[in-house]
Amino acid sequence: MIEKKLMNGVRAFVDTNVIAYLYSKDDELKRNRAYFVMKQYNCLISIQVLNEFSNLCIKKWKFHKEKILNLTRQICIYCDVAYIYEGSIEKALGVHEKYGYAYYDSLIIATALENDCLYLLSEDMADGQVIDGRLTIKNIFVHENF
Repeated sequence: MIEKKLMNGVRAFVDTNVIAYLYSKDDELKRNRAYFVMKQYNCLISIQVLNEFSNLCIKKWKFHKEKILNLTRQICIYCDVAYIYEGSIEKALGVHEKYGYAYYDSLIIATALENDCLYLLSEDMADGQVIDGRLTIKNIFVHENF
């Protein structure tokens, strides 16, 4: 179980794949790494991440409704939750055109930008890429000292 603690004030958007490792039994090293890194930041997720995580719980892990609700509540205690608005969609379409990311990845990037995140923690986007000169994508499983 993750718990809220005082962070360093740096805001980091957390992609679904990082959240998934917190609850996966498949890779203990990645689970521990995700937990350790997330404790270092003021973490933000979006409604999209909660939906993607819930879908993963249903399809891959076959969790029941009560367990999924419990896990999403835990995540919301630890992470601030951003909503997606009409402007987020427009921003995502711009990110898609400029950087070539798939739409749903672009929506995550757009939401991170709208919420002034310094980092986007993701395993499956371009590690080290800087978006709009202010958001850096970091694969926390590649950088041991991050």
